Amino acid sequence: MNLLYSADEESLRDSLRALLRSRSWSPDDGFDPDVWRLLTAELGVTGLIIPEKLGGAGATLREAALVMEELGRFLAPVPYLGCAVMATVALRVTGDTQILTRIADGSACAALAVPFAGPLPPVSVVDGALTGRVQSVADAMVADTLLVPASDGGLWEVAADGPGVVRVPVVSLDVTRPLVDLTFDGAPGRPIGPADRAVAAAFTAGSALLASEQLGVAEWCLDTTVDYAKTRLQFGRPIGSFQAVKHRLADVWVSVTQSRAVARYAAGAVSGPDDDLGGTEQRLAAALAQSHCGPAAVRAAEECVQLHGGIGFTWEHPAHLYLKRAKTTSIALGTAPAHRHALATLLTLDAAALTEPS
Repeated sequence: MNLLYSADEESLRDSLRALLRSRSWSPDDGFDPDVWRLLTAELGVTGLIIPEKLGGAGATLREAALVMEELGRFLAPVPYLGCAVMATVALRVTGDTQILTRIADGSACAALAVPFAGPLPPVSVVDGALTGRVQSVADAMVADTLLVPASDGGLWEVAADGPGVVRVPVVSLDVTRPLVDLTFDGAPGRPIGPADRAVAAAFTAGSALLASEQLGVAEWCLDTTVDYAKTRLQFGRPIGSFQAVKHRLADVWVSVTQSRAVARYAAGAVSGPDDDLGGTEQRLAAALAQSHCGPAAVRAAEECVQLHGGIGFTWEHPAHLYLKRAKTTSIALGTAPAHRHALATLLTLDAAALTEPS
C-alpha cells in the first residue's frame, strides 16, 4: 500500500485549506452552516464517497480521510464525520439510495443515532414506531435525518424534527463537536435495512478516519508550537534553542510521523468494497490507528498548551480547543485500551500483553 499522498489528494488538500483559511468561526457557535454549505456546494466533499450515479464523487474513504485530516487541522465545526462518513457508510451497506442522493446534493444531513463512545442496545420498535433514548450522539443536533438501530434488528430512518423526537443538547468538553441526547416516544420511521452490519461497518470506517482527524489536530499543535518556539524569547534567546524544548518537540514530531503512517494505512485498508469493512484486516487497521493516534493527539495538544507558556492557558488562544478535541476523540468510538483489547483478540494475543505505554 502506498502511504504517500497522490497528486489528486494534494490538489484536494490545497482546495480545502484555501476554503477553510478564508473562513472564521466562533467555537461557541458549535456549528458553522456556511462552512458546511461551502464544503457541500463548492467542493462537494460531503458526497465524496457516494457513487457517481447517485450524485456523489465516487471516491473512496482514503480521499475522505484527507478531508478529515484538514478539518482536524482547522478544527472546523461541521458534521463531516457523522454525516459524510459514518451515516453514509451505513447507508451504502444497507443499499438505501434515497438518503444518499440527498446527502450528495446537500439537501440532507444524516446522523447515526448511536452514542459517540460506542454502540449500545437499540431502541425498541412496535408497529413502526420507535421508543427509547440514545445519549451523547454526535452531529445529531444539526441533522434532519436520523438513522436509528432498533430492537427488531433493522436500521430505521426517522425525521429529526418529526413527531415523537426530542433533541436535548449535552454540555460536552468539546464545543466544536456538539453532542445531543435523543428521546424517541412513538416516533414514526421507515426501515431501510439490517442494522448490525451497517453499524459495524460505520464504526470501522469512523474509527479509521477519526485517526486522520486526530493526525490533523496533532499536526496543527506541532506546527504552531514549533513556530512559537522560534519567536518566543527567554533570557535573550528563542526558547526553541533550549535542549529541553528541542527534545520535547522532537518526541512529538516522532509521534506525529508515526501517526501519519498509521492513519494513512487505516484509510487505505478501509477504502475497498463495503463488504470488506467487516474483514479482519480492516478492523485491525482501525483498532491500530485508534490505539495510537488518539493518545498521540492528546500528547501533542498537551505539549502545545505547556510550551506556549502563559498564553497557552488563556481562553483567547485556540490551544485549549485542540486539547479538548484531542481528548474527546481519544475516548470516542472506543478508548485506546478498548482498541488494544480488540487488537489482542483479532491477533489471538493475551490482552494483558498490550498494556498502555508509559
